[in-house]
Amino acid sequence: MTQRKLIPFLSVTVVLFFFFLYHSATVRDTWRGLPQHVGLGEHISDDETPYENFDGSLPKGQQKEPDYVNWNPKPNFKPGTPMPPGHNYTSVLVIAKTKEEDISWMEKEIPDQEKAIYVADDPTAPLHPPKNKGHEVMIYLSWIIDNYDNLPDVAIFMHAHQYTWHNDDVLDNNAAQLVKRLSRQRVWREGFMNMRCSWYPGCPDWMHPGETEENTYKQEEVLLAKSWSELFPLDEVPSVLAQPCCAQFALSRERIQAKPHAQYIWYREWLFSTKLPDYLSGRIWEYVWQFVFTGNNIFCPKEHICFCDGFGVCFGGEKEYEAFVKVKNELHDREHDLHEWEEKKKAIEEAKEEGRFEEAQQLDVPEPGKDEEFKKEIERLRPIVNKLKDEARKRGNDPKNRAMEAGREWHEGDDY
Repeated sequence: MTQRKLIPFLSVTVVLFFFFLYHSATVRDTWRGLPQHVGLGEHISDDETPYENFDGSLPKGQQKEPDYVNWNPKPNFKPGTPMPPGHNYTSVLVIAKTKEEDISWMEKEIPDQEKAIYVADDPTAPLHPPKNKGHEVMIYLSWIIDNYDNLPDVAIFMHAHQYTWHNDDVLDNNAAQLVKRLSRQRVWREGFMNMRCSWYPGCPDWMHPGETEENTYKQEEVLLAKSWSELFPLDEVPSVLAQPCCAQFALSRERIQAKPHAQYIWYREWLFSTKLPDYLSGRIWEYVWQFVFTGNNIFCPKEHICFCDGFGVCFGGEKEYEAFVKVKNELHDREHDLHEWEEKKKAIEEAKEEGRFEEAQQLDVPEPGKDEEFKKEIERLRPIVNKLKDEARKRGNDPKNRAMEAGREWHEGDDY
């Protein structure tokens, strides 16, 4: 072939070669961009193996792969080693707070409870996390890491507010009641106990790590599969993650130490290095704590047993508890109805006062006299609910009743 004929041939070959490279890259990127429902057991990651510095360390913000041979030993989670009757269980309350949050209630309500109060956004505080990231997760893990060799019998991990919706209404939504009534004995027996007994939200089928369509109420759901693969590299991605919300729980010393110290450091390193926003990295953990400390992706104890054996509020059995819940929900419904009625009335009155008469005429008018009906029902139901709660607390003062409702053995002289 002459040189003149060879030049066009080579030109076409070069063009075709670069077109092939471009097409391959485009197809690959397009495929990666498509939403894919993650299959069970699949591990996913879009990060390449990190490059090490000359000294073997990693550039800031990169997390090194674990030593898979010796990593993630499957803990043999066992019931707590029996303590002698009357044992005085030691406990520490680990609190995650911000500078603005008021915790004066603790000295009034639980003055004798030993506390470790971390201030997330104040690096000058006596106790503060190494980085303000991941909400309470960074604080919980930091406390475990720092105290791993000097743990109390029971550690209680909670937020700073006293009253909040996610503290069970059976205990008056009151964090002080949760701490006071918590059975350290049950925590020691079980190893892990969620401080919320009510299933909703969180149980029995809540997070689906393989989901690809974002849910406004569960924004972290679509991120769970990738995060799971990074946190638990030898564990299959589960189809469901479930436990009662909202990242408040208690642990025994034995349960914490069932995992090696290095593993908690690994979890915290993930928090340091993840590119997820602060609030999402924290929410990722809300539904993996139960896996870390029980080995189960679903952890939904029966509500009546949790209340009875965990907090000494015993309704006498599952049917009796369900009857209580029915009356309690009816009371809440009437309270909601009354609030809605009053809000409608208020909106109309404000519109008239501000001269928005045309708007006032278009607003939904509450039915006259209905508010009095709601008030009468509330007055009838509230004493019933309070009486059932008081009786349940008295019943729970007897350790035998707690054992019977929980379905565990009890012998004369046993404590809770």
